[in-house]
Amino acid sequence: MDPLFQRVWTDLSEGLHGPLKFRLVIQPTIAAILSIRAGIRDSREGRTPFTRALVSDKGHRGEHLRRGWGDVGSVFVAATIVDIIYQLIVNRSAHPLQAIVVAALLALVPYLLLTGPINRLARRLAQHRAHASP
Repeated sequence: MDPLFQRVWTDLSEGLHGPLKFRLVIQPTIAAILSIRAGIRDSREGRTPFTRALVSDKGHRGEHLRRGWGDVGSVFVAATIVDIIYQLIVNRSAHPLQAIVVAALLALVPYLLLTGPINRLARRLAQHRAHASP
């Protein structure tokens, strides 16, 4: 296995019992909350779900990336910093690329996976309310 991915796996698996273990819960939770907020906002504004728009709307990909980064960028940066601190405490050394991969797994992946379903759910709920109103 690639040394980078071995370190990432070790970081995540051993991190469940080590110092700063809260990061393995807090960072995905914050990303999930931000994705819920973004999915609802996109639904209200009639936008295509984020991940689908990113993949299918090549002409506006930069705009979609800027909007997504605005939503989750601070969580990603915080996740990267916290992981570097974790590495320094546990390993007495830092591997920035590893920290970026871990941050992507903890912050970006939940955002990408949840924003679209939340958008679709919010649309359905809005349609249901519209049909239920007299």
